[in-house]
Amino acid sequence: MYYYLDNTPTHAYMKYLYKYPQNEFPYQLLEQTNAERGLHDPEFELIETGIFDQNAYFDIQIEYAKASENDIFMKITATNQGDETAPLTLLPTLLLRNYWSFIEIDKKPEIILESDNQNHFVRIEHESLGTYYLYFDRALHHLFTENETNDEKIHCHPNDHPFKKDLFHTAVISGDISLPTQRKHGTKFAPMYQFDIEAKSSKTIFLRLSNQKQNQPFIHCENLFLQRAKECNDFYRDILKPKNEELFYIQKQALSGLLWSKQYYYFDVEKWLEGDPKQPQPPKQRWQGRNAHWQTLRNHDILLMPDKWEYPWYASWDSAFHCVSMAMIDSQFAKEQLLLFTKEWYMKPNGQIPAYEWNFSDVNPPVQPWATVMIYLIDKKQTGKADIAFLKRMFNKLTVNFTWWVNRLDRTENNVFEGGFLGLDNIGIFDRSQGIPGVKVLEQVDGTAWMALYCLSMLKISLEISKEDESYEEMATKYFGHFIHIAKALNHMNEENKGIWDENDGFFYDKIIFHDGNSKLVKVRSVVGMLALIAVLYIDKETLDRLPRFKNSFSWFKKHRMNKLKHPIIQTQASDDGILLSLVPKNRIAKLIRTLINEKEFLSDYGIRSLSKVYENPFSVPLEGNNYQIAYDPAESTSHLFGGNSNWRGPIWFPINYILIDALRELSHFYDDTKFEFPTGNSQNQLNFKEISNEISKRLIRIFEKDKQENRPVNLLHQDLYQREAFKHLILFYEYFHGDNGRGVGASHQTGWTALVANLIEELYN
Repeated sequence: MYYYLDNTPTHAYMKYLYKYPQNEFPYQLLEQTNAERGLHDPEFELIETGIFDQNAYFDIQIEYAKASENDIFMKITATNQGDETAPLTLLPTLLLRNYWSFIEIDKKPEIILESDNQNHFVRIEHESLGTYYLYFDRALHHLFTENETNDEKIHCHPNDHPFKKDLFHTAVISGDISLPTQRKHGTKFAPMYQFDIEAKSSKTIFLRLSNQKQNQPFIHCENLFLQRAKECNDFYRDILKPKNEELFYIQKQALSGLLWSKQYYYFDVEKWLEGDPKQPQPPKQRWQGRNAHWQTLRNHDILLMPDKWEYPWYASWDSAFHCVSMAMIDSQFAKEQLLLFTKEWYMKPNGQIPAYEWNFSDVNPPVQPWATVMIYLIDKKQTGKADIAFLKRMFNKLTVNFTWWVNRLDRTENNVFEGGFLGLDNIGIFDRSQGIPGVKVLEQVDGTAWMALYCLSMLKISLEISKEDESYEEMATKYFGHFIHIAKALNHMNEENKGIWDENDGFFYDKIIFHDGNSKLVKVRSVVGMLALIAVLYIDKETLDRLPRFKNSFSWFKKHRMNKLKHPIIQTQASDDGILLSLVPKNRIAKLIRTLINEKEFLSDYGIRSLSKVYENPFSVPLEGNNYQIAYDPAESTSHLFGGNSNWRGPIWFPINYILIDALRELSHFYDDTKFEFPTGNSQNQLNFKEISNEISKRLIRIFEKDKQENRPVNLLHQDLYQREAFKHLILFYEYFHGDNGRGVGASHQTGWTALVANLIEELYN
């Protein structure tokens, strides 16, 4: 179990905590118990093994503090939380990335043991990094090996030498350290410490990695850690301006976790296909497999991972949400990160943005334009400056991506978008990444909603740019036109091709079109049907007045085309102050909102569910001899779709909640006097759009807040543990959350997009 506690954008100070059991780790019990459990059982977690019950564990706190860019101190503090003295073996490890086993190099890098009269240290020689020194407190032993694969264990091939990367593990576990202590050099090194730590006591060691030789490497190091920790805390207090300590701690841990999720990611598809010069040739089938057509992709960057333990690879739509949170504390990095996905070593020449390494050709929701707007606005608020250059760079490349989307996902040429996997995994009744027997096309309201949001985000960007560069006004008109076509298609199809809105239900549904041309609505009430709400944009009078060419184009449309719209997707104010563009007309918005804030359907005490609770009674669709079924699953998945490793059939997910909240706020600029019962059925409580968005935000934040009994809903299964002094301030930011009680589910360090809770707190209280 580990927790990210502190981090700053410069990484001048970083801190995390690892809880290390003193008794034998229960691998066998975890494996056996989980093997016995089925789809309808929760995962058997480490906490449930009882290994922490008697506090028989160490708190291992790791801190980093930079003296300068290339001079980094490390402090490791091991605290015995148990009631008895316990032994601890500690091996802080330095290793060099292995590239010499794969390509020809002039000189292999090396770590060499050295010492002088006062200090113990190793020297690192690297052909590109130069010379570094690692200083460390006096150790019991010095262990060396090579950072190379143990072929005998992994590939059943004889090893060329015994110094392989797992040697330290073998030596410590067996108690025989004679082999790794023989050498004084290698590419992997660890000073070995062994302590008997008394109950409730601590031991601390220091290390220092520097590109300069040091005479007194640890002088004043304690002061440096105190200084950097204070700077970290001051930074967050200045940025966040907390309403109270509880909310401040939630935000700081969420954003620190986001910074901890940075990871170097390297994938060169062309090299992967060809194979490495010093390794066996890969199978020829690789050239016909997934990602074979992505030979222009060469990723070698520091990226924000969804969860660098469970999901150590990027997903393009996850990354967009990561950047929105990152903009709160490092808007420059957020902008550069988002721009990366439009670079020629990411984006295909045809404009497609890679989805994720499992299949770069899958399609994720195109949220990059929306994220561009959000980051721009956050940055503008912080700095007081409009970064138009950033908008232009994103806009020009996203226009290419938009063209790819339009050509790829509108095969019926009616501006209603179908397509494959769109990121919401098993939310639908069908596996959207596969074909459906007997069905020609699956038209999806969310595919259409995402494209409408794309248009409006590009319209917003072009309007902002046009305030400084009038040549972009024509592009604003272009995206306005695209949006009108999509909105008309969604709301007003002809009789031969009936739409996907059901007036009786007041809901948008997906539609299947059969090979004979007949069609059928798939009446599943999921958050997919709510996504039509996200495509909304308010344009104020000041913006219109500053952009006469766009205003004239809009005025012409209003005069000559507005009366032909059966459904009012454009709303103007009587005072002519501004206009609202909405994929959904007002009467349909009202019906969707009432369903959205109905506690019997989507509204939970902890946010918006991904599937209506009405499906506690499962819903079925018979088709081509198959019976497709969907049921409300508020927590772990009970479906094998997409591997069963995540669940969109009931739980609460932060990205969708956040983008819906943003849409409600946008609607509030125009419909400020429109009110609804909140929750639906409570006639005593009438709220407008902004107030509804605030109430949903509060429910999401509540997942992490302590209640009157000092319990956080996120920790529901382990409340007793988190009541202990050593646990009560620790928070995990899970992948998604139980639709009824808010407990954390899935990957436990998803900061990642669950860091959006920090944005919600900022927007609600500041």
